[in-house]
Amino acid sequence: MSALTVEKIPELTDPVLIVAFAGWNDAGGAATHATQFLIKRLQADRFASVDPEEFYNFSEQRPHVRLKDGVYREIIWPKNEFFASRTATLKRSIVLGLGIEPQLRWKTYCAALIDIVKQCGVKLVITLGALLADVAYSRPVRVIGFSSDPELSAQLHFSQSRYEGPTGIVGVFNDACRQAGVTSVSFWANVPHYISASPNPKAALALVTRLESFLQVALDTTELVSGAAEFDTQVAKAVAENPNMAAYVKQLEEQEQEEGLLMDTVPPENGGNGHGNGNGHANGKDMAEELQRFLQQRKDRKDED
Repeated sequence: MSALTVEKIPELTDPVLIVAFAGWNDAGGAATHATQFLIKRLQADRFASVDPEEFYNFSEQRPHVRLKDGVYREIIWPKNEFFASRTATLKRSIVLGLGIEPQLRWKTYCAALIDIVKQCGVKLVITLGALLADVAYSRPVRVIGFSSDPELSAQLHFSQSRYEGPTGIVGVFNDACRQAGVTSVSFWANVPHYISASPNPKAALALVTRLESFLQVALDTTELVSGAAEFDTQVAKAVAENPNMAAYVKQLEEQEQEEGLLMDTVPPENGGNGHGNGNGHANGKDMAEELQRFLQQRKDRKDED
């Protein structure tokens, strides 16, 4: 029995698949937040899902329970769902996938995703991710990436990654696309490693903006823009109250300015839990813990007022 359930393949025109996975590849929840925004903004309808039974250790990725109609408890299992948008303003159909990095049977899991790709006639897959990096929150979010197509990589000005080591489901799925003869592109947002707040609307906005440019579409991103501005304001207030944190952020700002925002980061295949070039890693970890304490204290004071 296939893990993939397709309710009905929608009518699609030159579809592109955009997919994000919660977990290791999703620092600050930026990639999944961006995808959730797109599903909502593009009024995409669900048409397929992947049964979680084969792919998760439920003692680690636990199902949730909620009260249904105030009468009985309903179990919510980890979701991997696919949505389709055929908004009249779009020249091509957009298929959106939103999932959770599995713990088990990655090859079978990716085979189910490739099945969706083939059934929908998708020729281009775009994966979204976010990684932790030594970057200043006050700077524009840098989006890096890679592609299985050398010509597309050159067109997008991607630098070639030389990373070798552990990878996440995004790296495995991109390789599955390559083996299936499907072109793939991956966009990754750099998220400050000392800010654990999730979702990170500023990084999500950067990913959506990159997609707009690449796909030549225009979306109303007012919601994300407002969220990003509020996010920056909250972090700025917390940083201003902490001299050590302010000094650390200033150091990162100067570093990025000196290097012209071309600082090497952990290649995207390494997932969302790496850091950038490693400068000040130990100090950065201390700063992260300190900033989180300040943010929590501000929240507690606000709740008391």
